[in-house]
Amino acid sequence: MEAFNMVTRKEVADLAGVSEATVSRVFNGLGPMKPATKERVLQAAKQLDYHPNAIAQSFARRRSGNLGVVLPYMPKVHLFSTYYFSEILSGIGEQVREQGYDMLLTLLTPDESQDYSRLYRSQKVDACVILGSRDTPEQRSSLQQLQEQRLPFCLVNQHFEGMTLSEVDADHVQGSCMAVRHLQEAGCRKIAFLNGSPQYSNSRDRLVGYTDAMRDAGLDMPSQLLLEGNYSRKSGYEAAAKLWERRDEVEAVFAANDRMAIGLMQGLRERGWTAGRDFAVVGCDDSDAAKLSDPPLSSVSVPFYEMGKEAARRVLAQVLGESSGEPFHIKLPTRLVVRESSIRKEN
Repeated sequence: MEAFNMVTRKEVADLAGVSEATVSRVFNGLGPMKPATKERVLQAAKQLDYHPNAIAQSFARRRSGNLGVVLPYMPKVHLFSTYYFSEILSGIGEQVREQGYDMLLTLLTPDESQDYSRLYRSQKVDACVILGSRDTPEQRSSLQQLQEQRLPFCLVNQHFEGMTLSEVDADHVQGSCMAVRHLQEAGCRKIAFLNGSPQYSNSRDRLVGYTDAMRDAGLDMPSQLLLEGNYSRKSGYEAAAKLWERRDEVEAVFAANDRMAIGLMQGLRERGWTAGRDFAVVGCDDSDAAKLSDPPLSSVSVPFYEMGKEAARRVLAQVLGESSGEPFHIKLPTRLVVRESSIRKEN
């Protein structure tokens, strides 16, 4: 007779036809579970005479079963109607559902915006996915504290130079290069750039992509054609007035998101300039609004849904002990979707 049981969780998972994470959730009582799935796991465990490690099981049961998703404080912005946030949240939600976890959303108010660790201290979450973080000294300090405490977390669509943090991002440099080169291939040489705040790494990355593409083509980048908005439609609309004053110097515009691009098109249309006829424009995100704008907006497609899903998968793997816990860096590719706004037609 054996002195102890050597059956592993993997053997139970293989016999039941489920993942090891599902076996772990059945024995630790974490998250919702289909009765038929739970029964398959229990039957497989009984057949193999599997007994989970009591110490590990006790630790796991202290988990909340929640993945925290931290949203930024953005006054007067309807976050859940914003394509960027809605797509990432959909991806996260799909992954936590698949893994039997729940998603806990938290919207930080200004005085709490630098304290991410409070969610762990209150035992509300086992890990966090952080959206909309900004590169400020305060946020760097707070994220460094999470890292030093080895609390599992992941940034989405933001990276911090000089820090080794878990990140899931898109290749915004590549996307910007594609957009600007497309405008150049359409015959445009005087290309303005409407960017977002430099506190966001994707703004800095898009500036690098724009600059690389312009320099490679030997084109000038006058400072008056480098504009800054705040990713809102209103800021794009306001930028139209500045570009209109220099309309003789502009043939095309690359905007760092669709909302600003659409606001810009609206502002210039009111002055008699139509995208796709008088000037070319490319946005970024490939949101639903890009397809419905007049004219339809060319845009860099960013895989926000996949970014959210991958972030949740990676960080939950750390929680469940299925990865080393070392910081990971994922960068997903972008692609250009060409529509009427960037194809200048002769009158």
